[in-house]
Amino acid sequence: MPVKPALSRLRGALPAPPFRHTHDREILRLAVPSFFALVSEPLFLLSDSAIVGTLGTQALGGLGVAGQVLLTLANLCVFLAYGTTSAVARRFGAGQTAAGLRSGVDGLWLAVLIGAAIVAVCYPAAPWLVQALGASPAVAPYAVVYLRISLLSTPALLVILAGTGVLRGLQDATTPLLVAVGTNVANIVLCAWFVLVLDWGIAGSAWATVIAQTAGAGAYLVVVVRAARRHGVGLAPSLAGLRASATAGFALFVRTVSLRVVLLVSTAVAARLGDPELAAHQVATQIWSLLVFALDAIAIAGQAIIGRYLGASDIAGARAATRRMVEWGVFAGVVFAVLTLALRPWAPLPFTDDPHVHGLLLSALLVVALLQPLSGVVMVLDGILMGAGDQRYLAWASFWTMLAFLPCAALVRYALPAGSPHGLTWLWIAFAVWILARGITLGARARGGAWLVAGAARP
Repeated sequence: MPVKPALSRLRGALPAPPFRHTHDREILRLAVPSFFALVSEPLFLLSDSAIVGTLGTQALGGLGVAGQVLLTLANLCVFLAYGTTSAVARRFGAGQTAAGLRSGVDGLWLAVLIGAAIVAVCYPAAPWLVQALGASPAVAPYAVVYLRISLLSTPALLVILAGTGVLRGLQDATTPLLVAVGTNVANIVLCAWFVLVLDWGIAGSAWATVIAQTAGAGAYLVVVVRAARRHGVGLAPSLAGLRASATAGFALFVRTVSLRVVLLVSTAVAARLGDPELAAHQVATQIWSLLVFALDAIAIAGQAIIGRYLGASDIAGARAATRRMVEWGVFAGVVFAVLTLALRPWAPLPFTDDPHVHGLLLSALLVVALLQPLSGVVMVLDGILMGAGDQRYLAWASFWTMLAFLPCAALVRYALPAGSPHGLTWLWIAFAVWILARGITLGARARGGAWLVAGAARP
């Protein structure tokens, strides 16, 4: 088949190409820096792992166990970024920048309070948390040391999340990118110095994290405090503002917990299918997560843009921006699907030389590829409804879609015969049912008008 006609037909089958719509510039202005900020952290964490790896297998295992605890805490508190973005963007769109900064200051105070509570609870519980994750006696001491030291940076980490939400609400995605890159580079440099030069062991890596994240939090505080003073906003916490931030945050917390349950159950089912299935599932999940980063960047742009439009009472603009961002999500999803299918034959090679795992991974990646266009729509609509402040609906929708997934996962676990060669494929089909359920619930909400509440604050 001639190449040019085939490419022409492929272009005709894709959604409308980018850069041809009035909303494209603002979408890109927010999505591109957000994408690089999202990608920077896992890339730099790989360097951190490489440095700790020089200390031996037990130290690296301790970093992995403690890192899972810290990652879970960060994921559960990501509502500090999402909820703050929505609240600040609405007021910014309404021309009430001072009120938006007031919400942002309250969000920062809430981050400090939650961070202090996490340290108070988790520091003494560190040995139990490490044991609960199944760390061996040789790995556990390293994990406890790293976890306890790194927990001291939790308030700073949550301030970074809330500060990111403030700036995105003010339609600034560049400053969060610069802070993210600066923080991660500082972490790597300090980790190398403390571990490789000063010989502090795994504690050196943890102290590098504490120092780098504290510096990142300090950068956000400087930016937000300067803006607050410029607009005459006080820095003391407001009880009403803290209550409003906590209320919105609780709904997003429920949403996040529901998502985490799906991912944890998927891993647990894969583990019970067998070691090869678990290995293949781990790689497939990491590839899916990498693709989600790019789609999440569009969702983050959606949070800021939709909040601003609704704050300005521009319902038509919010509808038009929603439509365009969904097109972007579909376009990116189709591109990722084509890339995944094209690279699929070689994807297992960097991860395994086991032919069994290789075959399992190829089957799972087929489902991963086919999910991408729908995943694009789901991620974008999730971000749009967050930007609209529709957190209560998102919480309930996430809960019910989680309940739709659990019976499917149970069927894979208990209905398939032992040693079934297609168990992992059916697990990813169950995962696809969850994505489809999310698409239906989010799409139905977006087509209606209940989420389009105009004004500086959502009642």
